[in-house]
Amino acid sequence: MEISDAERAVLHDAIDRMGLGRGRQSPQLTPLVGGVSSVIVRVDSGESRFCVKRALPQLRVAAVWHAPVERNQAEVAWIQRVSAIDPAWVPRVLGQDLATQSFAMQYLPEEDYPVWKGQLRDGQVDGNTAEAVGDRLGRIHAVTANRADVAEAFANQDQFYALRLDPYFVAASQRHASVAPVLMALVDRTHQMRRALVHGDVSPKNILVGPNGPVFLDAECAVYGDPAFDLAFCLNHLLLKSVWQPEYRSQFFLSFTRLMQAYAAHVAWEPLEQFHGRVAELLAAMLLARVDGKSPVEYLTDPRDQERVRAFAIAHLLRPSASPSDLLLDWSNNAWLT
Repeated sequence: MEISDAERAVLHDAIDRMGLGRGRQSPQLTPLVGGVSSVIVRVDSGESRFCVKRALPQLRVAAVWHAPVERNQAEVAWIQRVSAIDPAWVPRVLGQDLATQSFAMQYLPEEDYPVWKGQLRDGQVDGNTAEAVGDRLGRIHAVTANRADVAEAFANQDQFYALRLDPYFVAASQRHASVAPVLMALVDRTHQMRRALVHGDVSPKNILVGPNGPVFLDAECAVYGDPAFDLAFCLNHLLLKSVWQPEYRSQFFLSFTRLMQAYAAHVAWEPLEQFHGRVAELLAAMLLARVDGKSPVEYLTDPRDQERVRAFAIAHLLRPSASPSDLLLDWSNNAWLT
């Protein structure tokens, strides 16, 4: 993605204010492939190399989707909080510029830190990676569960609503009257729950597979909320990718199970059965949202696949599965997947 001269000027000013460009030749900015919500560049300044990320007020999707740029601060705070648990799980924050809602972080080269989504696309569906993701995510939630200080620091419920609940579940409810009451009840419950530190976008595109295991990126949606959201969000991607890459379906299902089991070992903040029930319901809702929400997955292009995912999701919102394992069993037994 190209960046305009005006955007380059903004980024250069931010780099100077963060003290990362002073006394050097004008840093070279190279746009990086990112999500829909931010400008991300690699900065080469003398012998230094790092990334700068700046939040956009209007996300780059087909639907109108405005979001508070203050989410940049939530992301920095999430990285710093997780770094205190284990610095190997996140990039190092190098500076922050509130004037432009930008921050600088360690550059992790793709040859050493490939993106998990790219590996899955190319058939490298490694259950060990999935297990490590589940283990680290579960540890983050366990360490931060029932912590008043963390809850106060991440009281970002309005941002989370704007970035996740409204564009995913509210938008889907507006297209499907039959499940609108279920989806809106789920929105209300998720919006009100305060249980652990939630990343909000645990997607394979936001996870690097480093030499020391998974590294989490893009915590713009960070909130103190329902940890079931993070687990369901990640498991949802493994289900959808089993449609995208059917030749690796059994590996995706195994990765789903290993991720879920590794995560479950850390659930001590509530009964596991209760937690799994919420995960299963959120998972069904996310399947529908990634077809009919404001941010549909880009790789489900066949209308027949979209309709099959839609029908499965609606059926499981009307009659929720008791656990993610039960939902996976129903998914894997569907005739259209064979």
